[in-house]
Amino acid sequence: MSPDLVLALRLADAADAISLPSFRSGLPIETKRDLTPVTEADRAVETELRRMLAAERPGDAILGEEQGVSNAGGERRWILDPIDGTRSYARGIPTWATLIALEESGEVFLGVASAPALGRRWWAERGGGAFANSARMSVSAVTRVEDAVLCLPFDTRLSEIAARAWHARGLGDFWGHMLVAEGAVDGTVDGAFGLCEWDLAAVQVIVEEAGGTFTDASGARRIDAGTAITSNGLIHTELLSAFAGP
Repeated sequence: MSPDLVLALRLADAADAISLPSFRSGLPIETKRDLTPVTEADRAVETELRRMLAAERPGDAILGEEQGVSNAGGERRWILDPIDGTRSYARGIPTWATLIALEESGEVFLGVASAPALGRRWWAERGGGAFANSARMSVSAVTRVEDAVLCLPFDTRLSEIAARAWHARGLGDFWGHMLVAEGAVDGTVDGAFGLCEWDLAAVQVIVEEAGGTFTDASGARRIDAGTAITSNGLIHTELLSAFAGP
């Protein structure tokens, strides 16, 4: 485990120590200019992570959902989503997580997703595999959509593939992608709400290190296109085709 991954896991510990005690505490919800929700817990988590990074990695850039970019000239960039799934967090639904990733030269090489209300944490480092609560993960070996479990948004373009799947359900945010990495779900389509880099950076490396495939809706391996499709790789082409529509 590299020093950077050790630090990322410490950041996740710090985030959990802030977010979990405030969960289901009745925090007020505010609406930002981009119409997305935010709570004081989102802000407090990001502030603490930035404080730790400034002390531990002062030369690195940081991109965070709540405070934007700092130290933009840094060769390496930490990408932070203090609470992915703020709507769930605010309503007392436990499917939310802090997402932490580190990018260098345009390549994300480590990621952590920590979901303390679920008692789950996932992480990966390029070349080192992907783990959930210290157990190594791998994607499924399902080859047919008819045998697949899919996580799909409510989108008429996906109605046909949803009908073909063995089981289709809606699980948004990070959660569906982590289930792909675990092998519990065979494919997840996430593209209805204009995703950002902080939503996807950690997801990309975790899914890929579990043996899966991560692309945007066009099939490009990008975290900045606003969409994400993850799969075991064996049904990826069919998911791309379904999302593209007729």
